Amino acid sequence: MDTPLSVKDIACAALNGIKMGGKTLIVRRANQGQTQPKPEQESVLLHAQQQIALQRMMLQPPPAIGTTATKVLCLTQVATEDELKDDEDYQDILEDMKIECGKFGSLVNVVIPRPNPTGEPAPGVGKVFLEYADVESAAKARGGLNGRKFGGNQVVAIF
Repeated sequence: MDTPLSVKDIACAALNGIKMGGKTLIVRRANQGQTQPKPEQESVLLHAQQQIALQRMMLQPPPAIGTTATKVLCLTQVATEDELKDDEDYQDILEDMKIECGKFGSLVNVVIPRPNPTGEPAPGVGKVFLEYADVESAAKARGGLNGRKFGGNQVVAIF
């Protein structure tokens, strides 16, 4: 029996992967083993997860006066919308980001917003958000990534 994507599915997607008390939550529907989401539903769920992760990063408190560095680094001009639409290209970019950006310190999270499957504008498309375990790693990454070429584009790294 086919069921449309529900609020429960979106809530599970939003809560899955949240870090709480030093542990990462795994949230699924109770009947997860019986019915799997269709590919188009998985795309919407992935998009919802990305948007929620992006919002979490954006809602972090601003840095204290006199400091500019944060644990979150934003890379711009990394990928095109077309590259992010293609699943293989997206996975390659994500893997490249994890490997290259992980060289600067412990990465907690990598978020690469993808274009909305419905064609509506999605915030952050073309950017990569990197969350490091500490400010020092993020600062080291900014120094190493700002101005670097990725796919022929010169990357701009900002906190």
